[in-house]
Amino acid sequence: MKTYNNIEFEIKEGVAIITLNRTDVLNSFNFEMADDTIDALTFSSNEKNIRAIILTANGKGFCAGQDLEEATRENGPNIEEIVDHTYNPIIKLIRNIEKPVICAVNGVAAGAGANIAIACDITFAAESANFIQSFSNIGLVPDSGGTFFLPRLIGMQRATAMMFLGNKVSASNAKELGMIYETVADDKLMEVVFDFAYKLSKRPTKGLGLTKKALNKAFTNSLDDQLGVEKELQAIAAKSHDHQEGITAFFEKRRPNYTGE
Repeated sequence: MKTYNNIEFEIKEGVAIITLNRTDVLNSFNFEMADDTIDALTFSSNEKNIRAIILTANGKGFCAGQDLEEATRENGPNIEEIVDHTYNPIIKLIRNIEKPVICAVNGVAAGAGANIAIACDITFAAESANFIQSFSNIGLVPDSGGTFFLPRLIGMQRATAMMFLGNKVSASNAKELGMIYETVADDKLMEVVFDFAYKLSKRPTKGLGLTKKALNKAFTNSLDDQLGVEKELQAIAAKSHDHQEGITAFFEKRRPNYTGE
């Protein structure tokens, strides 16, 4: 099992669990935690036996965004270096891994932490959690894909107000707005999210990964382009072991045994 200094990493029944673990600073990112997270995501993407991924955190908060000590340290990295090193690679990995990436928001998700959460495929939040587009509170611009994902999830007007005001949005309000998938009682969060991820891991994850690829392209494609993408990816899915297993199981009237291939 891989071990890290700033995150915890576990593989349980085909599900990788990545847990941010800098609880003394509400899991804010520095370069070291970014390196650990990027490595764990990359490993999970490449490991055949991992069929789904959970991203969560220890402590009272999910992620407070950037570690301001690192960002303001004399001779430390400038903001462009931080975005290039930490946030852009993490968002690109989350979106490009052809496996389900499920987020379990256990507490406050602020700044980049909020945008990492909503970039995941499906996001659950504890009932006590809050989301804050806190960038404007210190005169910054939302990053980590926030200006891309949030308007698409909740609409331009609501996203703009949220980003301009930098106010708290409760987990229940986030669900009502369509920003996240579901809220869960705090003490049941990981149980519910693991059961959900495990269920997905037993589904035809080759096809799920291709579906995710199609959804990514739908953000910017025209309808004609997207129809072409669907045709291309459908042809790939039709040649997969999972598809053949699904068809065989249907005719044999049994439960399919998918392998993600």
